[in-house]
Amino acid sequence: MKKIKMTFYSKENCSLCDKGFSVLQQLTEEFPLDIHVVDIYKNEDLLEKYQIMIPVVVIDGEDVDFGILSKNKIRKRLLEKKG
Repeated sequence: MKKIKMTFYSKENCSLCDKGFSVLQQLTEEFPLDIHVVDIYKNEDLLEKYQIMIPVVVIDGEDVDFGILSKNKIRKRLLEKKG
């Protein structure tokens, strides 16, 4: 099965990001995810775009969820991708 590419925008020392990543790890039990973690503080454009939103989950260029991540919301989007 083809892996679903997902980008997880976060930063260091962010408890909300840690909780969000834990949600994604739970979803890897159901979906073949290829999670790419990006620290927004290493890129000015990303910092400007996502600073007050992180963590942010992006699938195929689409912002799927941010802040307090909803496992069900992300799962629903992954099920649509899986088709």
